[in-house]
Amino acid sequence: MTNAEPGAQRTVVPIESSLLIAEAFDQAQVTELRHSVTSYARAAGLNGQRLDDFVLAVNELITNAVRHGGGRGWLRLWRQSEQLACEVSDHGQGISTQRLGDRSRPAADTAGGWGLWLARELSDSMAVETGEHGTTVRITAAVTTPEHASHPHHA
Repeated sequence: MTNAEPGAQRTVVPIESSLLIAEAFDQAQVTELRHSVTSYARAAGLNGQRLDDFVLAVNELITNAVRHGGGRGWLRLWRQSEQLACEVSDHGQGISTQRLGDRSRPAADTAGGWGLWLARELSDSMAVETGEHGTTVRITAAVTTPEHASHPHHA
């Protein structure tokens, strides 16, 4: 039940959404960007452990973009109905099909490989588009509107 045209790019933010952040970043902006995401996510209705999880997931994605995606990236954060979405893009070499397909938890003594696994575990959904010209990862988290936040039981 959508009026989106067939073949429209999935990375386009629909008109009815509310764009909160659209910002390029490199290593120097990672901490500041994480604080901005925290503020906007809290204002959008995330709090407590859900807020911490979402911010950690975003932090893993922006750190991955800097570390593996050419040293910089692009972050967009938006609210769409009852959902907060964050998309991180980079211009790296892409993620191998093998790594992308491996959804198992990394071994405890493994130094790397935690970023995508954590982002997937800490968000409600994760989608990855990757290729030789870069990677875009989108995560989402359900949010409650302020008028619904006072109700402890929700569907």
